[in-house]
Amino acid sequence: MVKIANTQYPVIDLIKNRWSARSFSTEEISEEDLHTIVEAASWAPSANNEQPWKFRTAKNGEEKFDKILNALMPGNQAWCKNAAAFICIYASNTFEASGKPNAWASHDVGIATGYLLLQATAMNIYCHPMAGYDQQKFREEFPIDESLVPQCIIALGYLDEAEKLEEPFKTRETTPRSRKTVDNLLIG
Repeated sequence: MVKIANTQYPVIDLIKNRWSARSFSTEEISEEDLHTIVEAASWAPSANNEQPWKFRTAKNGEEKFDKILNALMPGNQAWCKNAAAFICIYASNTFEASGKPNAWASHDVGIATGYLLLQATAMNIYCHPMAGYDQQKFREEFPIDESLVPQCIIALGYLDEAEKLEEPFKTRETTPRSRKTVDNLLIG
């Protein structure tokens, strides 16, 4: 079941079709498809064209997949174990050229993540971004420079039946999507 958004205004289908699935099939995602999704993210705009994003990919069955899975909160582990892959997204909080702080890095990485999600949706690959992970455990598993700040972990895969999920995930998978109205978003 695809949870197509019911929008107030004529939003493009790619955006209406994107949602955060939890039920993934056993079908693998190819390395080429993962690289295509990452490349789409690389074309996002950024301050000074800094491109302050870094990505770690891991396919199910790889050791690094298990390390990422183990860093997730238990509620996410329950359904993420069936994902075909993970993409971990980092933001570099300093400008490469000057070494000065990049106050816009998180914003720019957020745009890149949006591009990534839409590219995956166009390829019929569903993504579920998560902040529900133990950052300390994640950093212990994957030591990196302190200037790289983990932003989120995305579970990816091809859609499967919601019925295979346990509660409360099964209900979440089948509940219609909703968003605040445009009137609730506009200020001033």
